[in-house]
Amino acid sequence: MPRVIDSPDQFIVLGENIHATRVVKRGGVRGHVFDDGSEAIKYRLDGERKYVHVPEHFTRTQPYEQGMLKHFMIAIWKGLNGDADESAEGKIYVQYEVNRQIKAGAQYLDLNVDESSYRLPEQKESMEWLIKFVESVSTVPPSVDSSNPEIIEVGLEAYGGTQGRPMLNSIALERPDTIDLALKHDARAVVMAANEVGMPADASERVENVGRILEMALTKGMAKDDIFVDPLMFPIAVDSNYGNHVFEAIARIRADFGNEIHIAGGMSNVSFGIPKRAIVNDAFLHLAIEAGADAGIVDPITTSAERAMNIDLESKPIKLAMDLLLGNDEYAMNYIGAYRAGELD
Repeated sequence: MPRVIDSPDQFIVLGENIHATRVVKRGGVRGHVFDDGSEAIKYRLDGERKYVHVPEHFTRTQPYEQGMLKHFMIAIWKGLNGDADESAEGKIYVQYEVNRQIKAGAQYLDLNVDESSYRLPEQKESMEWLIKFVESVSTVPPSVDSSNPEIIEVGLEAYGGTQGRPMLNSIALERPDTIDLALKHDARAVVMAANEVGMPADASERVENVGRILEMALTKGMAKDDIFVDPLMFPIAVDSNYGNHVFEAIARIRADFGNEIHIAGGMSNVSFGIPKRAIVNDAFLHLAIEAGADAGIVDPITTSAERAMNIDLESKPIKLAMDLLLGNDEYAMNYIGAYRAGELD
């Protein structure tokens, strides 16, 4: 196996949690309902209970009606648009998560505001605010993340460079102009294995797509050490082959492009829809590192390279997770059966 890191501290972490898509359940562990019926997101800061109150207009949104609170969407809106008290409430919450991510080991903070609004001007305004505010309280650089290059450009232009070179997330064949954005702003970059029209079907398509976009990037002058390839992780619950597609692609990309290039990706995507996700995530990260990955877009609070690299390969839960990820447990029947029997605790 083309493993390229020997210790967990060599694994590069792009902390993924400051993202406008993130949700908590209304009235759940993180949700709170006051006596007057108003709601908030609750959390603890220095031992004290804190709240991010839900603005009235958010109660008319679809996620709210479906029982969800998009907590960073709310915090960003309050920080940008609220009165003095509301703005402070939003800022404190964002800073709380910045500190948590960095304390847990994030070397970049992946910031995404795409779902803060469906209007592009408001998305741009949100990205500019978030980049500038995070820079004022962070000790690590941002990873400017969006599906729209215009929003990425706003974020890169807003960043003052205080914490060092930023990351651009992401470059892809459908938007090769983002290579020029990365070079213009001296940014490192996540490079996706998608093609111009959609997601790859298998390892070979991933490798082919990566080869094409990397040829463009390297020809234009990007350094290999500035490139973080995302081979694209899909939920193993959908197709038992998805794990092997990624592991094979990682190994082939590593073999083709050497050890200077970085291989990352949204590692926790693989466990969507599966119970006891941490077990699957640890096993997946272990296998990805063995195949040649040296970075990840992860929540470092719940995903640990140190834990993944030192898992007990003989434990039943890990063996079941490995079988699932290596395509030996179709439809996750054995894994879910063990979960229902209480054998994953």
